[in-house]
Amino acid sequence: MPYGYPGFPAHQGHPGYPGYPGYAGYPGQQGQGPPGYGWPAMPMAPANGMGVTALVLGIIAAAGFCVWPLAIVLGILAIIFGAIGRGRARRGEAANPGQALAGMICGIAGIVLAVALLVVLIVTPADVFEEDGASGDAAFLAGAPFALP
Repeated sequence: MPYGYPGFPAHQGHPGYPGYPGYAGYPGQQGQGPPGYGWPAMPMAPANGMGVTALVLGIIAAAGFCVWPLAIVLGILAIIFGAIGRGRARRGEAANPGQALAGMICGIAGIVLAVALLVVLIVTPADVFEEDGASGDAAFLAGAPFALP
């Protein structure tokens, strides 16, 4: 009667050799190589940073359009990061194409608002902002908007 390898019962056979008929052999026997070690590899986490960055920059650009030079720069960056984030989502590397798109839209809105404010500041005549009463709206600018003519 054959004896088992120390640590293995006789009916399982020796590692690398088949067991007795009717019994399962040791895992990894008959040329299959050693059994796997540890847990299987975890799937990579999605790279959502570009979409989140685009959304944050776009919101800041749209909300802070009064600071028009900064809003234009942040809006351009939001569009760039949003395009990169949408590309990553299309390739399956990210899971937030909606955030990237929303960042692009907010960035475009921030740029449009900042440019509109800049145009208003350039087109508006300078005498509207003077408070010395030199313009035709002297009563309004002096603090009496309901004065009779």
